[in-house]
Amino acid sequence: MSETVRSDFTPVPRVSAVPQPRYETPLVPRNSIAGRALVAVVAIMTFLASLTTGGVILVSKAASEWQSDVSHEMTVQIIPASGRDTDADVAKATAVVKNFPGIADVQAYTREQSAKLLEPWLGSGLTLDELPVPRLIVVKVARGAAPDLPLLRNDLTQQVPGAVLDDHRGWIDRMRTMSGTAIAIGVTILVLMIAATILSVTFATRGAMATNKTVIEVLHFVGAKNRFIAENFQRHFLLLGLEGGAIGGGAAVALFALAAGLSRWFGSTAGGEQTTALFGSFAIGIGGYVAVLFQVFLIAGVTAFTSRHTVNSTLEMID
Repeated sequence: MSETVRSDFTPVPRVSAVPQPRYETPLVPRNSIAGRALVAVVAIMTFLASLTTGGVILVSKAASEWQSDVSHEMTVQIIPASGRDTDADVAKATAVVKNFPGIADVQAYTREQSAKLLEPWLGSGLTLDELPVPRLIVVKVARGAAPDLPLLRNDLTQQVPGAVLDDHRGWIDRMRTMSGTAIAIGVTILVLMIAATILSVTFATRGAMATNKTVIEVLHFVGAKNRFIAENFQRHFLLLGLEGGAIGGGAAVALFALAAGLSRWFGSTAGGEQTTALFGSFAIGIGGYVAVLFQVFLIAGVTAFTSRHTVNSTLEMID
């Protein structure tokens, strides 16, 4: 404590200044209504993006498995003709295919087995004796082998008139087209979702700047650089993006895990077997979960970058 002297020479005690506590508050409020709304928007976008990515992975895996199965299997059809012994033609065609290089297995369907294949469309209990129901021979190609299909088709035609070799190439092309279309649609949806996220963050950043206009002007007045203000906004929106991305991505991961569990649970039923045959086990695998995690950080990074760019652009216009 020091003393001062008044005009009447009476000493007056001087109280030394006591440092007051400092309360630091963020430039952008963390728990504002706009912030919570942006978290919800980012969570929804991440959830939909993760579902799209998971769907593309499931379709691609199913198409790849279908192509692998179909590409290693062919079918020979023996169409009945008047004046010919169909059973003898089936036996001769089976021998021709079995002795051809690159063939692993040959299975000739009986007349009853061939007719049973038509039951899903024609029903059971029908007499198909008068119909020219073709006899089928299923041919499995050895792994890594590439049989000379034109030569095999020529041998069958010469020795067994009416034999038709189907290598399912049309189905393979359709599967490739379907898989490519699914991937293209998925990528388009992801691009649109990222664009929507950028627009949402841009409007949210401008709204936050308008709300804190006075604070920003004071910071400018005391000499704060644009970089300092932009970094505050970037940090704020990065946390919002991570929070929303974690919520949306976590919900998508939980949904895929639930679907995989239900698929295994109902896999023994008829409907479950058909679903598994079409879409697999609904398991996106480790790669799928890594893709979802990558999307969480990607959307958070896009949120932070968009906010920083918006702040810099707005401040440059003010300056």
